[in-house]
Amino acid sequence: MSALWTSAELRAATGGALTADVAVQRVMFDSRQVRAGDLFVALRAARDGHEFIDGAFAAGAAAAMAEHGQDPRLLLVPDALAGLHALGAAARARSAARIAAVTGSVGKTTVKEMLRTALSAFGSTHAAAASFNNHIGVPATLANMPRDAGFAAIEIGMNNRGEIGPLARLARPHAAIITTVGTAHLGRLGSRAEIAAEKGDILLGLEPGGTAILPADNDFFAVLRARAAQVLSFGEAPGAELRLLDYQGSADAGRARIATPQGEVALHLSAPGKHLAINACAVLAACHALGLDLPGAAAALAGFGGGAGRGARRVIAVPGGTATLLDESYNASEASVRATLAVLAMQPGRRIAVLGDMLELGEDGPAMHLALAAQLAESADLVYACGPLMSGLLQALPPAKQGAATVDSANLAPMLRAALRPGDSVLVKGSLGMRMATIIQALDPPA
Repeated sequence: MSALWTSAELRAATGGALTADVAVQRVMFDSRQVRAGDLFVALRAARDGHEFIDGAFAAGAAAAMAEHGQDPRLLLVPDALAGLHALGAAARARSAARIAAVTGSVGKTTVKEMLRTALSAFGSTHAAAASFNNHIGVPATLANMPRDAGFAAIEIGMNNRGEIGPLARLARPHAAIITTVGTAHLGRLGSRAEIAAEKGDILLGLEPGGTAILPADNDFFAVLRARAAQVLSFGEAPGAELRLLDYQGSADAGRARIATPQGEVALHLSAPGKHLAINACAVLAACHALGLDLPGAAAALAGFGGGAGRGARRVIAVPGGTATLLDESYNASEASVRATLAVLAMQPGRRIAVLGDMLELGEDGPAMHLALAAQLAESADLVYACGPLMSGLLQALPPAKQGAATVDSANLAPMLRAALRPGDSVLVKGSLGMRMATIIQALDPPA
């Protein structure tokens, strides 16, 4: 197997000093995941990565990027994070891959995984295994891009203003998707207009002749469209180039008809939810921008289902039988909660919603939670709440639908598990900081 990076390439990419002759197969910044042949990047974060270099070498690392040390296997650079960015830039510069990047308030990781699935039908496709979308994850994803990759899907996120633009310029996509402009991070950015401006910064990285893939249904569409020379729109709005014409959902799947520049395309997904069909429209738009056959891309998506924390559907054991668990525990925003409540409404049996607070909404948080009351009452037979904001929402529901409320997921998990009955359908969703995965682990313990 040819090396992902040789010593000479590492030195040239970073300007660093490396004495040993090494062959690196993978770039890792988490010492717990290091294996033989890796380059461990000693970043300064909550802990100083230099503390873990010896452990990384013990695990088989071929080299380590560091700011100080004596080992000949050290790639010495002034700043490890800057070195990682330089390595990502070098990987992008040497690659002939066609690249699609995605950002947005909702659905980034799902669209990234859909892109991986669709693009893989046409060639070797690279994408991060996890939601690596920040100032560390994006350059690490690029630094790990195989030399012979035909395509890549790069997810780009943000927590604060000014973060997406530099990452987009690093990724230099040929197609850039904005899934939507919503309210996630409203508390940090202050307004949806600022969120739209930040999401729109992904277009700053477009390669010459590249295409912006924009949500026609969003009220910031015109603002975003004005920022790009070449645009494909997607959604349900009349005039969208990739338009969802019809959607038929069931408890565990969905079918759609989509109008495209290549004619009408039929789509089948192995997961329910109109929001997934709209995500697929964005993915097909990117495939069209990359010059690919859309019926073939749609066929590749037939096997797509939700991933862990993002819609995975599992049968779990409960006293006396089984129940269905819908794992949406990774994160939450108003739009994504509404989308998953629509999925819950299609499920059989007693429908239980287990909801954690939506975070980073600022002073609008309480009102935005209460605004979910009508749909929640229609979609769920019983509701459990985690956190003060969802607890407020719980009190707005009819008493018969009120399960229980707790301050944290650890306290809620055993109460929920004791309440489950055979045939129940259980949705678990909340912002990452609410640790709703604790409930998933309690309901479906690892083997």
